[in-house]
Amino acid sequence: MERKVALVTGSGRGIGRGIALAFARAGYDVCVNYNRSAELAEAVVRDIRALGARAESVQADISTVDGVDRLFAGFRERFGRLDVSVANSGITRMRPFLETTPELYDEVMNTDLKGLYFCSQRAARLMAEQGTKGVLIHISSNHAEGTWSNATVYAAAKAAVNKLTKNMALDLAGRGIRVVGIAPGYTQLAEPKDDEQRARVESIASRIPLGRFATTGEVGEAAVFLASDAARYMTGTTVYMDGGALLPVWAERG
Repeated sequence: MERKVALVTGSGRGIGRGIALAFARAGYDVCVNYNRSAELAEAVVRDIRALGARAESVQADISTVDGVDRLFAGFRERFGRLDVSVANSGITRMRPFLETTPELYDEVMNTDLKGLYFCSQRAARLMAEQGTKGVLIHISSNHAEGTWSNATVYAAAKAAVNKLTKNMALDLAGRGIRVVGIAPGYTQLAEPKDDEQRARVESIASRIPLGRFATTGEVGEAAVFLASDAARYMTGTTVYMDGGALLPVWAERG
């Protein structure tokens, strides 16, 4: 039986890396997309191959439509089918509202919203062309619902991603293509480098009901579940996985 294929944007590091590895462990071949982190992406490719899955990397900056076209041209050259597309690429830029520039606005929106939109559009077109009842997964953020300072652009982009997930799911349901999202909260991307960073992580974690950050592997496992038959009746929804960070503040723990 032909192996399924997952495409994960921004998978050279961080959450994208965790998602790519999770799909490899679940029996998928994986296309690793990166923009600037070539060495890290090749390390992910090696890790996936060590798990017995096929992996290839494609460089493309998905913040432009030309970059999206480059990604899918490279994908078509390397893989014969597409079953799951994970739009993970994103950038976080925080700045006070009164100091936000048009350049910062465009930088965030072009990657976190526009890039995601057209990656999912190209993926859906390919699935429709192949007659594949595939799954599109959008990586959002709990910023779409929660309110933190200096996040007017980032939070707006992620809220738009959640709404896009709903509308896209409606448009694609007739083709058997599901669209779902994951909204992580604080996620441990690397070990703290020093005592100062460790203290900051511990301080933030103490305010999260479950008492810790998510791991990139846990986000990956959630993506694999949403792509599986176990979630075959789920579409148009975004799953929040932030350890309860959006719950009301606790006066004290215990």
